[in-house]
Amino acid sequence: MRLGTRRSPLAMAQAKEARARLCAAHGWSTDLVELVPVVASGDKVQDRPLAEIGGKALWTKELDAWLHSGEIDFAVHSMKDVETIRPETLAIAAILPRADVRDVLVGAESVAAIPPGARVGTSAPRRAAQMLHARPDLTVVSFRGNVATRLAKLQAGEADVTLLAAAGLQRLGETGVGHPLPADAWLPAPAQGAIGIECLAERSDVRGWLAAIDDATSHAAIRAERALLLALGGNCHSPIALLSGVEGDSVALRAALFSPDGSMRVEASARFAIGDDRGAAALAADLLDKAPEGIRVHFHGHPAAQR
Repeated sequence: MRLGTRRSPLAMAQAKEARARLCAAHGWSTDLVELVPVVASGDKVQDRPLAEIGGKALWTKELDAWLHSGEIDFAVHSMKDVETIRPETLAIAAILPRADVRDVLVGAESVAAIPPGARVGTSAPRRAAQMLHARPDLTVVSFRGNVATRLAKLQAGEADVTLLAAAGLQRLGETGVGHPLPADAWLPAPAQGAIGIECLAERSDVRGWLAAIDDATSHAAIRAERALLLALGGNCHSPIALLSGVEGDSVALRAALFSPDGSMRVEASARFAIGDDRGAAALAADLLDKAPEGIRVHFHGHPAAQR
C-alpha cells in the first residue's frame, strides 16, 4: 500500500507514525506500507505568506491528485493545514491521537518577558494578531519555512522571538526548544497537533483498515473545530484561535476572533453533542454577532452560521 506525504522532515515523521500505528494495529510488516513523498507547492514557495499564494490547498493539491489517479492509496496530513471544504470524493478516514496543542515561544520565557519593541517572526495570522493584541508594542515580521528554517532565521537575527507548534517540535525530537504557552491563556490554532489520514471515499477497504487507528476523542474534537471554521467562513487571512475539550458525549469549544492587527478581539464558548455541527454553527453565529465590523469583514459566515 502506498501512503502519500509531503517531503518535509515533519511530514515524514508524521507519515512514519501513521505507518507504525497502522502496521501495529493489523500485525503487518512496515514493508507493506510504502511512503511516497511529494514536494508540495507550499514547500516550494518560502518567501511569501501562504495566504498570498493560494492558501491551504498548496499543502494538499498534489496529494489529492495522486489519490484520484490511484498513485497512492491514502495520504497523511497535518489537519491544521487541510482546507475546511474538501472534495466529496475524499474522506478523512482516521485522526491519530492528538498531540500537544500548545504553541511554544522561542526567544523569551513568556509573552510578558519579550523585550519592548521586539520583532516577532511569524506568517500565521492567528499568532500575529494574538501577539499584537497582548503586546501592541511589538512588530511582526514574516517567517515562512519548516521548523529548522525558522529556528535558523531566528538564530540569524531576522527576528527576536518566534512561535512554533509544540506537537511539531515533539515529533521532530526537539523537546528542549522554547517555552510552551498555557493553552487556556494563549489559545491554539484549529486542529493543531492532529494528524489525519485521507483516502478516496469509495475505498471501503482502505477506510476499514484505517478505522482501526482512528482516535474517537481526537476525531470528535477535530470535527467540531472544523465545523466552526466552516460556519465562520474564515480563510488563511482570518485570525481565529480556539481550544476544545471532549468530555463524555459532548464537546466544549472556546474560540476567539481577532482583527489582523490585534486591536480587536471577541470570544465565545459553547458545549454541544459530539457530531452536532449545528452546535458549532451556532457558536460561529454568536461570535459573528458579537464581533465588530473590523473583525467580521475577515469572516464570511457560511449559510449554516446564519440565524
